[in-house]
Amino acid sequence: METILSPPFSPLFNPKTSLSKPFLSLPHLPRSNSVKPICCSLKKQHSQIEKDSFSVPKSWVSHVQQGLAALAISLALNLCPVVSSGSALASEFDVLNEGPPKDSYVVDDANVLSRVTKSDLKALLSDVENRKGFHINIITVRKLTSKADAFEYADTVLEKWYPSVEQGNDKGIVVLVTSQKEGAITGGPDFVKAVGDTVLDATVSENLPVLATEEKYNEAIFSTARRLVAAIDGLPDPGGPQVKDNKRESNFKSREETDEKRGQFTLVVGGLLVIAFVVPMAQYYAYVSKK
Repeated sequence: METILSPPFSPLFNPKTSLSKPFLSLPHLPRSNSVKPICCSLKKQHSQIEKDSFSVPKSWVSHVQQGLAALAISLALNLCPVVSSGSALASEFDVLNEGPPKDSYVVDDANVLSRVTKSDLKALLSDVENRKGFHINIITVRKLTSKADAFEYADTVLEKWYPSVEQGNDKGIVVLVTSQKEGAITGGPDFVKAVGDTVLDATVSENLPVLATEEKYNEAIFSTARRLVAAIDGLPDPGGPQVKDNKRESNFKSREETDEKRGQFTLVVGGLLVIAFVVPMAQYYAYVSKK
């Protein structure tokens, strides 16, 4: 029994035994060296098929992912409300943080003043400062989000720019809010005393809102500054703009006009009816009388 089992199982228990030597003569079985190339070729062919079959989908998926990422970034930049609202809401805070202008008297954050108006304001306000010592700052903003109205914002600007009473005593602040069509004027004690409450109230209620409603922002600012300077110099008040009467005439007729037109219409219709009956009757009478 040991002699019978030793040949087939000896390769399993004796690694030194060579498998290349045939220990049984089996003609119906293929040789081992002929099987190996078939297996290798099948393996290589299978791997090549997998590589070819999966290369295209991976490339297609990567292109789709890149396209979707680019589309998402584009939509985020163009349609994201946070970015646009943040830049729009930051203007009033930028005015507070930047402080009073050094080279001019105007902070046109709303971008509504022309170059000519800025030049005229600089000449007018620098002249009154050199003569009287009062410094007036002009501020335009598009919209207020942190304060209730222009008056509160003007007071905040005055306190931020000139923290002490000594610094803001002879300073004046003019604020125009373009979207709300309103304005405000504030200043230190000496400035308010020099201008007077009458002119301050008049400019706030006449020059700024009336002209801003008509979108005449340049005229609104310059007329306000000229009115303040005239009050500081003790000159007569040039007055505010003339308020236009926007009442439209009615296209409807009055009752008297309607009754008059109705009577005329009745006479015309009645005359036409008479002519329509009388003329045929006269023609018929003339025809009958001839016979």
